[in-house]
Amino acid sequence: MRVLIFNSDYPSYMRWLYARNPGLYQASYAKQLAARNDTLFGVADFYSRNFIACGHQAAEIIVNNIWLQSAWAREHGMAVPDPGSPLSRENIEGSDLVMRLKRRLRPYKSMLTPIAKRLGFVLALTPLERQILLAQIEEFQPDVILNQELDAVDGSIARAVKRPGRVLIAQCGNQPPADLDVTPYNFGISLIPWVVDFYRSKGLPGENCHLAFEPSVLDRLGPAPAKDVDVSFVGGLASNHGRRIALLEAIAREFPIQLWLSNFKGIPASSPLHACVRGEVWGRDMYDVLRRSKITLNSHIDAARGMAGNMRLYEATGVGAFLLTDNLSNLPSLFEPGVHVGAYDSVEDCLVKIRRYLDDERTRETIARAGQAHTLTHHTYRLRIEELLRLIEKYAH
Repeated sequence: MRVLIFNSDYPSYMRWLYARNPGLYQASYAKQLAARNDTLFGVADFYSRNFIACGHQAAEIIVNNIWLQSAWAREHGMAVPDPGSPLSRENIEGSDLVMRLKRRLRPYKSMLTPIAKRLGFVLALTPLERQILLAQIEEFQPDVILNQELDAVDGSIARAVKRPGRVLIAQCGNQPPADLDVTPYNFGISLIPWVVDFYRSKGLPGENCHLAFEPSVLDRLGPAPAKDVDVSFVGGLASNHGRRIALLEAIAREFPIQLWLSNFKGIPASSPLHACVRGEVWGRDMYDVLRRSKITLNSHIDAARGMAGNMRLYEATGVGAFLLTDNLSNLPSLFEPGVHVGAYDSVEDCLVKIRRYLDDERTRETIARAGQAHTLTHHTYRLRIEELLRLIEKYAH
């Protein structure tokens, strides 16, 4: 079976990648993709490598990386313009004003999404990116397409590549497009139960599928660094992170928390978080921050609607870090609170738990070891792909 996985990268990550690898944007498609996956950012090549481990052919396409996509196009005889240096491009997400507006307008997202796409606030493919993607699909001839970018790779593209016998899967771990066209898809998956219900409300079979940890990451990281960070948070503060911002501000008033943030725009100058920011980290560097931390925090986005399952659960426990996470209703189905992870019920409880665990290294280390063992046994990408293969067999028709 031949499987294509569609994904995207943050503009800030792409700038970071090309800034630390001068000239990479002019390299071959294979070299750029290898450099990108070697950073271990996001899900890297975790899906494709585990489909391959299960005996299938598979590849990821980063649909919004125009330098990577242009290299593929040139190598396949397509005439494409020079995209220029990635370091010269401005990211529309970078404006404080834009981020403040996004937070204010979040309740009206479903109505404003079509306009936001046209203005560039929501990821959408340019005509050139669309043309290259369609050529890649034609060249690869997949039996299965796993679309993790439902905004960018929209219904018009999905309909254009639908073929008899070809299985299309919609995957969303956040808020799906309100106008999602489900007709080309065989089924949809999400770690968030309400998104599964959203699929089903549109007549598409939906299944709850969780994220995971890739054990090969451990082989690719160096020795564990010294734990020189008392409390850390690694992630983003965006328009859908209201509760997260309030939590971190409360912690910053009580503890020397250090923040590594992919997005820190639109936060009022009066916020105590400004003094805690240490920059951004991606992939390997992110894993090292987790390993350096006595306590690393997790807080699910508002769109999760009280259900646990984000990437940090698996990334932190997978590398053996002690994770203190929000005690959401389904957390015990994934990790046992107090055994595999620390868990807090409120902002006030989080402050109490931070103090308790900072003062009890033995308990922290016991929980961290148990959490890692649990993740490596129950939450690997190999297990997730095996689950997904069973669903493909179930819904292929």
